[in-house]
Amino acid sequence: MIGSTSGANMVRLAERRVFSASFKPLYNEGMGLVEETAEYLDGEGRAAAKTLSRAAAALYAAESMRLTTRLMQLASWLLLQRAANCGEMTREQVAAEKQKVRLDTASAYESAPAWGELPERFRSLVERSLRLEALVRRMDEEIYGQGAAAAPDRSRSVNPVFDQITLLQTAFGRV
Repeated sequence: MIGSTSGANMVRLAERRVFSASFKPLYNEGMGLVEETAEYLDGEGRAAAKTLSRAAAALYAAESMRLTTRLMQLASWLLLQRAANCGEMTREQVAAEKQKVRLDTASAYESAPAWGELPERFRSLVERSLRLEALVRRMDEEIYGQGAAAAPDRSRSVNPVFDQITLLQTAFGRV
């Protein structure tokens, strides 16, 4: 807090981090995790999945989908923030577009019976993605308000994949 107890003078660290040069490490971490996960799932992970028990293979398949969905949502959020940071979009445009982004992707995580059978590197990717999602969700709530990262209104959206593609196109200015 600076000077008074009113919210108008509060230093908002998340907003400062996202809308400054200090956003780059967070962006790089998120996009690096996306790339690392894609490489793993297409290579080493594919081979490792073939050696799993039936229960672990089913969990691996389900958790892989959750992981990729979570990372797509995080990438979308990061791209939107980068667009605002670079002046390509206004904060208001970002706030409107980010309503399509979900930062609450579920995970079976350690509660699943076959979790311990999954490859260690895969479990690490899931855990890292969950930590990053929690950080981004907290930042999002601080910047845009409580509940901002909640599920979007699905009544207006028939195809969430199309929404993500549209969101990415908007972030890259290709609409």
